[in-house]
Amino acid sequence: MSMPATSSDRAKVVSKLPGWLRQNLKVRTAQLGIEIQTAVEQGIAAWCGLASATAQVDTSGAESFSTFVPPGQWEEFRRTAEDRRVSLIQGLAQSVQLWLDTNAAPDVQRPAITRRLVVCNQKGGVGKTAITAGVGEAMAEDPDKLHSVRVAKALTAALRASEAADGDATGPAADPLDVEKLPGLGLRILLVDFDPQCHLTNQLGASPLPLNGDSLTNHMAGDPKGDLRDLIVSIDDEHFGGRLHLLPACHDAFLLDVRLSAVRAREAALERALAPLEADYDVILIDCPPSLGLSMDAAAYYGRRREGELPGQSGALIVVQAEDSSADAYELLTNQIEDLRNDLGLDLDYLGIVVNLYDGRRGYIATSSLQGWVDIKDPRVVGLISDLKEQKEAVRMKQPLLSYAPASQQAVAMRALAREIS
Repeated sequence: MSMPATSSDRAKVVSKLPGWLRQNLKVRTAQLGIEIQTAVEQGIAAWCGLASATAQVDTSGAESFSTFVPPGQWEEFRRTAEDRRVSLIQGLAQSVQLWLDTNAAPDVQRPAITRRLVVCNQKGGVGKTAITAGVGEAMAEDPDKLHSVRVAKALTAALRASEAADGDATGPAADPLDVEKLPGLGLRILLVDFDPQCHLTNQLGASPLPLNGDSLTNHMAGDPKGDLRDLIVSIDDEHFGGRLHLLPACHDAFLLDVRLSAVRAREAALERALAPLEADYDVILIDCPPSLGLSMDAAAYYGRRREGELPGQSGALIVVQAEDSSADAYELLTNQIEDLRNDLGLDLDYLGIVVNLYDGRRGYIATSSLQGWVDIKDPRVVGLISDLKEQKEAVRMKQPLLSYAPASQQAVAMRALAREIS
């Protein structure tokens, strides 16, 4: 135990804490948005103010721990520990535990209306499935654990950093933005594979639904064969704690546009099918097919802003790449959305543009296209995801990216994207 020289208006103290208690302190202060030293100061003050010591804390394996406290507090703490005949290490552990016991973790902030995120682009191959899965995974992570999140004051800083790295072997992953440890969002997530190609289903290790059974297509066409809940599967419960679910696709979705043509109010078909599930989830993400047909109309309608819902809670998240063909597809998609807005009088919000599979080493085409997306402003670029190996490896292993490679640059960026649109 030592008491080095004071610095500023606080004094540095060095003691010991067991690793599990230090981790609990880190998580709780991050959840409450306060500094560790403030929590320790409050805990010591509360402990010194008690009539007697609290219950013994297991301090076996305690390791060095330093913090800053107000001048004079440590001396009072030492006197109190001596009076109670406990070691300073035990007294500090009791103080920290007392603070944890009196400062409970905040409840997960759940939306009043289930959010509906429509991940779309008429062009195939831009990575809509990877973004759908990554955002959903990031939203479902454990709120009682810390996860690496890329933090930037402005997204343009990330874009400039990525462009500057175009000569580096690691590409945009070398950007200098801070990575902060933050608690998971802890939301209940449903991923809906709305694409007959079943990419989302296959990538997450699930099986496509059989053609002769029930499916989302049947429910949308008004011909259900059972309860849609019975088709839902849970994804990697060990990592996501049962909060991440998937509604698998069926190849019968190739016929969805044909079947919808005979349905009344067909633009509301997806909403009618999924409405019974909404009470079970905080966010529902739709992985749309590369199509501008009736199925896309139904997905866009589902993502419209509902009565009493705040702007930007639900809507369209558009995935593009930094190349010219994405710009052409983007124009077709936004024209369709604008037509729906006008024809049906919808309030359909753009949640933003995600530039996926970016690699500044591809030169002028990539960097100039990226700048073109940034210049749009409305909708604005809300995410920049690098083209790195971890996503491809996760797909090959049929595992979620954020449990397969939780510290990877892509995982860190997915968490940043999830928070950017929350």
